[in-house]
Amino acid sequence: MDYTTLGRTGLRVSVMGLGCGGPSRLGLKIGGTEADAERVVREALALGINFIDTAEAYGTEEVVGRAIRDTPRDQVVLSTKVGVHQGDRRATPGELTERIESCLRRLGTETVDIFHLHGVSADDYEYARDEMLPAVLALRAQGKIRYVGITEAFGPDPAHKMLSRAMRDSCWDVVMVGFNLLNQSARERVLASTIERRIGTLCMFAVRRALSRQESLRETMKDLVARGLIDADQLDLDDPLGFLLTEGGAATVTEAAYRFCRWEPGMDVILSGTSSIDHLRENAASLSKPALPAPVIERLRLLFDGVDCIAGN
Repeated sequence: MDYTTLGRTGLRVSVMGLGCGGPSRLGLKIGGTEADAERVVREALALGINFIDTAEAYGTEEVVGRAIRDTPRDQVVLSTKVGVHQGDRRATPGELTERIESCLRRLGTETVDIFHLHGVSADDYEYARDEMLPAVLALRAQGKIRYVGITEAFGPDPAHKMLSRAMRDSCWDVVMVGFNLLNQSARERVLASTIERRIGTLCMFAVRRALSRQESLRETMKDLVARGLIDADQLDLDDPLGFLLTEGGAATVTEAAYRFCRWEPGMDVILSGTSSIDHLRENAASLSKPALPAPVIERLRLLFDGVDCIAGN
């Protein structure tokens, strides 16, 4: 496992992070047991993955807490998140404080390394910064939070309107951004600023349905062609990313997708979620491989240059 420094936090983190949300939520969302989910977390630790990301909304904090109980706390970088809304309204700062305290109890820790305001929309950004952030900073002053982050809702905000706004402020130590080879718009809209300001950057959506299922990929590419966003003459619509295997040296499109994100300048941690230990190992192996060949990266950049409307899900 390779390691890097998470921006200005100085935290030494694995380049692969275990994501405990996503479609499976460590398997809990698809019928898996908590014991199986704990085994996935422990296997991640055994592979050298020291960055674990969960959230109040995922329902996996207690599983994570139990799985890391016997690991020295300074050997795990814990990230969790709480959303701005409570039911159909914005939460108050006091409610946010109570919810963060509950996160700590579920994780079984006195301090979380990174706390994020979760899935913040462009419409909610000013409220999150002006009303919620002071409550987070108060908990940081008490030693319950080390660093402060914010995450976007990439599905409804694939053009990064919220994070583009957040990049004007200096209060965020870490951001979580959606980025993959289908939608690379974060490169200029977010990563240029995180690099300049040494903000730690977590990559989500490196691989979702369109990059792990061939039929979904074909449908996505045909839709992009129909919308005039990519040139059909530049690819084979029956095997749209086959060149990643023939020219890129990747065994699968999924492997290539992980490698593309892993070596993107400005990306620190690539998050990967799964319910399967075998799948976890495969993803770790992909993220340990070298960058794709430069001509292949350039082809991907040119092919998807005008795409900022999909998340790859």
